[in-house]
Amino acid sequence: MLKPLLSLSLSLACCGAIAAPGEAPTREHFAPPGWESSYRDLHYSPVVRIGDRVIVSGIPALDGADDEAKARALFVELRAHLRSAGADLDDVIELQSFHVARDQAEFRRRIEPVLKVHREFFKDHYPAWTAVAVSGLYSKDATFELRAEAVIGSGKAPRVNIGAKD
Repeated sequence: MLKPLLSLSLSLACCGAIAAPGEAPTREHFAPPGWESSYRDLHYSPVVRIGDRVIVSGIPALDGADDEAKARALFVELRAHLRSAGADLDDVIELQSFHVARDQAEFRRRIEPVLKVHREFFKDHYPAWTAVAVSGLYSKDATFELRAEAVIGSGKAPRVNIGAKD
C-alpha cells in the first residue's frame, strides 16, 4: 500500500500541487484584461495558479454570430486566461463544458460546433473532457461555458499511449 501512496505523492509534487514539507504552496490569482470585475465585484478568480497547476473558471460563450463563432471566441479567450498565469493551450489537461439544453437531441446539436472548434485548437494530445447539459448558466445569453485545468510545461513533450485504430 505504501507504493501507490508514494507514487501519488510524487505525482502531485511534480505537478506543483503540493509543496515541500513545511512549505505552503504558492497561490496566485489572475484576471486577464477585461475580467478584473470578476474578482472585485463577483468575488471569484478567473484564473488561479497553484505551483504549476492552473485552474480557469468557467468562461461563457457570448461573442459571435452563431455557436461555432462563439466557440472559437471562447477558445481564444481561454488561451488569454491561461497565458495570464504562464500556461498555454498545450498545457491543458482537462476541460469541462456546460451546454444549455432541454434534452439529449438538443445537447448533441449544441455540442457539434464546439467539437468542430475544439479540433482546431487541440490538434493532438487532447485534454480529458467532460461535457454536461444544464438548464441554465449565470450569463443568461450564453448557450455554453467552458472551464479548464492546465499544468504548466506539460504540453512540451506529451506522450500518447493509445492503441492502434481498429
